[in-house]
Amino acid sequence: MQYADDKLKAILTRTKTIAVVGVSMNTVRPSYYVARYLSLKGYRVIPVNPGHAGKVLFGQEVRATLADCPKEVDMVDIFRRPEHVLPIVEEALAVFPSLATIWMQIGVINDAAAALAEARGVDVVMDRCPKIEYQRLFGELRMGGFNTGIISSKL
Repeated sequence: MQYADDKLKAILTRTKTIAVVGVSMNTVRPSYYVARYLSLKGYRVIPVNPGHAGKVLFGQEVRATLADCPKEVDMVDIFRRPEHVLPIVEEALAVFPSLATIWMQIGVINDAAAALAEARGVDVVMDRCPKIEYQRLFGELRMGGFNTGIISSKL
């Protein structure tokens, strides 16, 4: 997937509230540390995972579904296998009036879901990580792009 840096930077600049679908409570999982990083950068991160609903992560209650999230979500970041993406995008389009971006993580590509969102005027980014793109575009890229902010006591 090819995306202009200006477009990615505009998306990351305008976004305020991100629903992260498939977030894990396990601190070594990419979905956890990406969501954590985004919350530390000032985004309101709404964690979505039915297996952890009701718990608190990054100061926000974990929601079971997108329909349970506050309506001001403007980006949905998806950490699910490609075959699960279309229903997530359909739900996001139905419940978020200000939805501006569907972001599918590295390895997640679903052309049908992308076409549906784009037909509604929603920007789509596939096979990319917002954490890595933020670090790259805003001058924070370190350690080959994978600085998670986690410090090991074994160093």
